[in-house]
Amino acid sequence: MYRLLIVDDEEMITDGLYETLSGCGLDLDLCKAYSGREALDWLNRTRVDIVLSDIRMPGIDGLQLMSAIKRHWPHCRLIFLTGYSDFDAVYRAIQTPGVQYLLKSEGYPKVIAAVEQAVAELNDSLREKDLVQRAQEKLNTLEVLARGEYFRHLLHGANPAPNLAADFSKLNIPLDAGRPVYMAQGSLSRASSSESSATSYANRHESAMAVTLLAERLLDGQVLSLGMIDRFGDVIWLIQRPADRSDADAHAHGDQGDDAAVLSYLVGQFELIQQACLSSLELSIAVSLGDRPSEWAKLSSAYDKMRRQLQTRTGDGAQMVRTLGLDASCCAKERSPRDKSDALSAHLDAGRRDEFLQLFDELTDSEQDNGAPYLLELYYTISLVLLSYINRLELENQIASFPALMRPDEFASWKDAFAFLRATSGELFELRSSGESNRAAEAILKVRAYIEEHLDEDLSLVRLAGYIHFNPSYLSRLFKQACGVNLSEYIEAARIERAKALLRGDDLKVLEVGVRVGYEASQSFTRFFKKATGVTPQEYRDAVRT
Repeated sequence: MYRLLIVDDEEMITDGLYETLSGCGLDLDLCKAYSGREALDWLNRTRVDIVLSDIRMPGIDGLQLMSAIKRHWPHCRLIFLTGYSDFDAVYRAIQTPGVQYLLKSEGYPKVIAAVEQAVAELNDSLREKDLVQRAQEKLNTLEVLARGEYFRHLLHGANPAPNLAADFSKLNIPLDAGRPVYMAQGSLSRASSSESSATSYANRHESAMAVTLLAERLLDGQVLSLGMIDRFGDVIWLIQRPADRSDADAHAHGDQGDDAAVLSYLVGQFELIQQACLSSLELSIAVSLGDRPSEWAKLSSAYDKMRRQLQTRTGDGAQMVRTLGLDASCCAKERSPRDKSDALSAHLDAGRRDEFLQLFDELTDSEQDNGAPYLLELYYTISLVLLSYINRLELENQIASFPALMRPDEFASWKDAFAFLRATSGELFELRSSGESNRAAEAILKVRAYIEEHLDEDLSLVRLAGYIHFNPSYLSRLFKQACGVNLSEYIEAARIERAKALLRGDDLKVLEVGVRVGYEASQSFTRFFKKATGVTPQEYRDAVRT
């Protein structure tokens, strides 16, 4: 879902555009601002894809806003509303790529058409199917392979070399060895539910490579980044803010501080990366993003923290961008003893049932001819993976067979013993699925309660997402899945019901009722109420009193 911000210092124009675009059937998250300064606040808080703005405004005008937009969100489309006297400003605007302009006198149909064109341009930019082909040469170079191997070495516990800068120079790594680095992790799955998530290593690796290429294009310009694939087939990004842009410079342009600005930008761009993966590659990707940069010496600990957090997502996790706290106390290492248990543990933690069971069957079926000592070791290796998961999530009281995990002698044969482990694994995946659903239901109840208590305030998708620490696109999708209606429709219905209840009483004037449900301007409240009910607020009050 793209996010459109409407900006005009005249409240009636802003509200009118908001209501018109809300009812025209476009799948957009609409936000509004009544000044250039308020628009800058939106740009600092979240990704914005389309801005519909007046050119002439007091304080920060449209052209100044355009500079900030291109600095914050370079892929954003801008539509200017102008008067006949704005020729000079229009001339400057049309020299900038991604900018349209309309005369205010042209009416709503022209505005809707311009927004549709901007949406089409954004869709086209995310469907560049030849990206992978254009970069195939680069993918196959020894340099890229060497980089990936080098960082996998660091991620999985090796101590960084005393002179990292020399290694970076030799491998042509576009990051600064003297500055900390943000880390993000992407877990991939097929978008089509009809396809099995169990894929070959080669296909999974190819998909992950394609994702790194799309991300490289969409992250380019604002940050330095390097994507790679870890040994579990997930994508890892290492990201730095360019060193030539200081905090003082950022504040001078009305930006947030360093960490907040980088995180805001990365959350927004990873949402675009998710959309690009869906439209171009038919891949769904869940992203975990560290909330602060890590020193190179602590990179392995930060990576371990992210892997351990995979099992605590809300809902199915698909298309989610989640920020994780990386304070020092949470980065204790927790490594399994053998490589095969690493892979099983990774699939179990990430909820990849098909891939877990496929690997389980490969391990147990291929080893049945080995002697009892090896089979005993294999049994305990798999049991420890399950036992570790059960202990971390405190599930011992929910698994009836829990005591038998460490008692292989209770089974008549190794076939029976491994069948027991497989059945226990199935129970764990079922519990995980129900836990995700329960957490999703709790999150939706929390959002609904917040809406009921704050109907007189800003209830934008961005604000609600911030309240429960989700990214806006994920909250929108999760709410629709849980409630069967869009979040905006739910809020409108709640406001209408509250307004009706208040209008049935005599304590408040119609204007005061509008304020109680979030409408400062009486005209906006009247239009909103009549659109939903067919009568004005006063007509409704008169009717219920007769």
